[in-house]
Amino acid sequence: MAENKYRAGAIGHTGRGNFGHRLHMPYNQIGHIDFVALADPDEGGRSKALSDTQASSGYADYREMLDKESLDIVSVCPRWVDQHEEMLLACVEAGCHIYCEKPMTSDLASADRIVSSANAAGVKIAVAHQGVYLPQMHALHAIIASGQIGQLLAMEACGKQDHRGGGEDTLVLGTHLFNMMRFFAGDPLSVFGRVCQEGRDVQMGDAREANEPIGLIAGDFITSTHYFHSDVVGHFVSRKNQLSKGRGYGLVLIGESGRLAINGDASWVAELNSDVWSPWAGGLAWQALDIPKSSLQEDGNRLAILSLVDAIENDTEPISSAGDARWALEMIHGIYASHLAHARVSLPLAERGHPLAIERR
Repeated sequence: MAENKYRAGAIGHTGRGNFGHRLHMPYNQIGHIDFVALADPDEGGRSKALSDTQASSGYADYREMLDKESLDIVSVCPRWVDQHEEMLLACVEAGCHIYCEKPMTSDLASADRIVSSANAAGVKIAVAHQGVYLPQMHALHAIIASGQIGQLLAMEACGKQDHRGGGEDTLVLGTHLFNMMRFFAGDPLSVFGRVCQEGRDVQMGDAREANEPIGLIAGDFITSTHYFHSDVVGHFVSRKNQLSKGRGYGLVLIGESGRLAINGDASWVAELNSDVWSPWAGGLAWQALDIPKSSLQEDGNRLAILSLVDAIENDTEPISSAGDARWALEMIHGIYASHLAHARVSLPLAERGHPLAIERR
């Protein structure tokens, strides 16, 4: 139970990332938080958000809101990242703790500035990698820690692999999977990646903007291996326009004596144990786990804000912090850096600019 009462607000921008994945909506479900204000320069979008949230004040300029409202917590909602650093640093300067849409930034230098500024100001930032806030994910973490599937050996992740397959899938949805990998295995040490476009290796000239301004991307096929402590490896793949239409999106955790599987929205989790045999499955059968479950978006956003409040009150970090978001981007940018270097590269990267924008001699 939180000890204090909090005043909250949200920043959106209808037409330029909107209010993201409803990051402005969970506050009215939390008794110790009053959602009092929001900002959106689009009048129509602002009016709708005010109606949806019942906030008492709306502003066209988020800076005016930050100046006038004495907020404790602000959701930085737009999906587009081109304004994230400016918005986040304005919240930090105002002394507001933050719940931010993912991806947090488009390059590591920007992420470094945000993390450094927040740490210096004592501001906590939670990021909307909703999966790791859910109780089912923590139940799986406990299963692994208990040794129920033996030592964790490997992780197999697949992107959604729809029309965004390759670079955009890796950044928009892969960021959740890489964040999950770290949740289970800790920080990666290095990465080897390959990026292709129409069957050939990508080169610098193949870099492009995503459909939304979330940073440079490349490729319609991406595969990578991240190397973690204790010899755990994490594999990732995303190909464009696969027939599964997203059904393969998720993560499989491979242990010495069993496996755990999670689909992309964490609504389905299962265990494969060596003593469960099913001829109909062609061998070993997945067994749905009887563990608590919550929905990815609505429950995930609410649990993220509760994690942020806990971090504020106990001077800890949220379950998915700005530092964690930086690591997820580090793992993605490491794939491009490795591909362009034709070698495995160490993490964190020494070069903090975007690998697809760095001239190589």
